[in-house]
Amino acid sequence: MYKIFMLIALPVLAIGWLAYWLWTRKIEEEEKKQPKQVSKRLQKTRDEVSDYAQKLKEFKKPTHKPPDQDSQV
Repeated sequence: MYKIFMLIALPVLAIGWLAYWLWTRKIEEEEKKQPKQVSKRLQKTRDEVSDYAQKLKEFKKPTHKPPDQDSQV
């Protein structure tokens, strides 16, 4: 009885796993073909971060003159 069950169950299980693998591969390929949709909020945040990074890149450190030694006395 056990041998009959195993002779039926193992091939069915193997076929099931193969079908599942093929199905997930097909779904992944379809997802790759579709363009990624970016929400307006995410795009706005990316633009703001990009603008901020550009401002940091253009920022120049202010130069300070050292304080006069005579004025501290």
